[in-house]
Amino acid sequence: MYVCICHAVTDEQIHDAVADGADDLHAIQSHLGAATGCGTCAEYAQKVIDEALAKKLSYAA
Repeated sequence: MYVCICHAVTDEQIHDAVADGADDLHAIQSHLGAATGCGTCAEYAQKVIDEALAKKLSYAA
């Protein structure tokens, strides 16, 4: 599903970026451009990042 319409960033892309080491909104903004257009998606992008980090931590345990 699209998280950022302005830059066509999907939740899957965010999960992949987190798996590759992105660990906060700033990193996702730099890597994918999400939440750098109108900014409306920033809150939802953070939620997806948090979900991806939790998933990553559960695999590490």
